[in-house]
Amino acid sequence: MEKYFDILLNSYSGYFNYLKNEILFWKWDNYFYGLIAISLVVWFLEIIFPWRKQQAIFRKDFWLDLFYLFFNFFLLNLILLIALSNVAEQFINDGLKIVGLELASIQLFSISSLSKPLALLLFFVTSDFLQWNVHRLLHTIPFLWKIHKTHHSVKEMGFAAHFRYNWMEPIVYKSLLYIPIILVGGVNLEDVFIVHFITIAIGHLNHANLGWDYGVLKYLFNNPKMHIWHHSKEIPNKYGVNFGISLSLWDYIFKTNYIPSSGRDIELGFNDEGEFPKNFIKQELYPLKNN
Repeated sequence: MEKYFDILLNSYSGYFNYLKNEILFWKWDNYFYGLIAISLVVWFLEIIFPWRKQQAIFRKDFWLDLFYLFFNFFLLNLILLIALSNVAEQFINDGLKIVGLELASIQLFSISSLSKPLALLLFFVTSDFLQWNVHRLLHTIPFLWKIHKTHHSVKEMGFAAHFRYNWMEPIVYKSLLYIPIILVGGVNLEDVFIVHFITIAIGHLNHANLGWDYGVLKYLFNNPKMHIWHHSKEIPNKYGVNFGISLSLWDYIFKTNYIPSSGRDIELGFNDEGEFPKNFIKQELYPLKNN
């Protein structure tokens, strides 16, 4: 256990230095200012091309979602991405050694020999399909749904709603995201971050106040007109629809797609939302509450 604790400690201290340098020193691949840039661009698109024209620029819970965005991206998401990856790698390596195996022996193939664009595309598609399945679990398993309710408590969609989620949710996602990293060898942390930022840009657009569906590309990429139905208070079944993260492809393949109309003015939320807390701390503790 001491070894795993040291890995966590080194991950956190290393991340602190990394974040300090990200804030103080600008560079082309800076994730701190990259997130700000993506957020500002999508927010300006909302202002210029608003789909729900009656929705205020500073919509309901705008500042709460903005706080979630920075808290989850910098203080939670990146730390979990780094720390969990490091701990999971060591834990799996130790487990394999017990049975006389090595990590390379369980890898399906390595993408390190592929060109960078092809390798990133393969990792992007693999991880997105895994996250699509995890997203379905968040809607079907009662305890996981309690975790996911935070995200569905959004009443007015906007770019920052993308990052309104409970602290437990990325633990589920990031722990399972390590599976494709293991099975598809040759993926380094830089590649993971590149894919991570692509999904952030798509996710911001999906939650934005924009009436776009990308034309024929809607069958490949998730989009605002599709994703708003995922947040609809009234759904055609018990567990939900349109589970796509970045790609809509999986919903069309597995028949979970649902876009009966434009969805511009539908009510968002869930049936028992009146019992859901309104402030950040209580929302973070909600899954631990017995009810």
